[in-house]
Amino acid sequence: MPDSATRLLILGGTTEATALAKALATDPAFKTILSLAGRTRTPMAAPVPVRIGGFGGAEGLARFLAEEGIATLIDATHPFAARISANAAEASRLAGIPLLAIRRPAWEAGEGDRWIEVEDMAGAARALGLVPRHVFLTIGRQEVAAFADAPHHAYVVRSIEPIGDTLPVPRLTTIAARGPFDAQDEAALMREAGIEVVVSKNAGGAATYGKVVAARSLGLPMVMVRRPLKPDVPSVPDAAGALAWLRAGGHAAPGTLRRV
Repeated sequence: MPDSATRLLILGGTTEATALAKALATDPAFKTILSLAGRTRTPMAAPVPVRIGGFGGAEGLARFLAEEGIATLIDATHPFAARISANAAEASRLAGIPLLAIRRPAWEAGEGDRWIEVEDMAGAARALGLVPRHVFLTIGRQEVAAFADAPHHAYVVRSIEPIGDTLPVPRLTTIAARGPFDAQDEAALMREAGIEVVVSKNAGGAATYGKVVAARSLGLPMVMVRRPLKPDVPSVPDAAGALAWLRAGGHAAPGTLRRV
């Protein structure tokens, strides 16, 4: 890697981050580090050096950027990773380097969808109602504890990592799995488990959209948690857009950036 290569930090944990890292791995114009939060004990293999763990807030991230000589920061974190996105925006300001966010479009309800949109997990738990139901939680493991306030339901929880004792309810089934999940398999799972309602984050993207298609085909309601607010920074919808921005020297052509 030549000394003139641009040092780049990708805040990752998403398919977009992985795709961008793969595209940059063989590009001599960039020297890339992929940062993962460390919430998954067995992350997918990456083609670039990986840093695992937090930075200690915005100031800690800014110090890392300075110490490592990072010239550009890419926020390719999950749409619900609001805190790290806020830290990234502040760190880029403190370090005086450009920041680009990759923000995949949110899903939108279509014909046949029965969505109940809520602001957070506490709202999702309340939306399930008082009548006991078979509930499919497709929200990962970080926020399942919110449903301990509704122990009268039977839960099926799917996550990459075990949830441990974070959801102490009498009727609980756990599934360890990593996406993508297709609609046919999702529908079969829902039928076999007797699912009556699906809880999801509006993550967007194709990897987990199968559950939306499956719920629609089965006529099941979905409790859909809206995305949190993110900082107002330049953004693109996918890894291809980020790659074009980087190869244009961090100055994309008019119309390719959007503020979210």
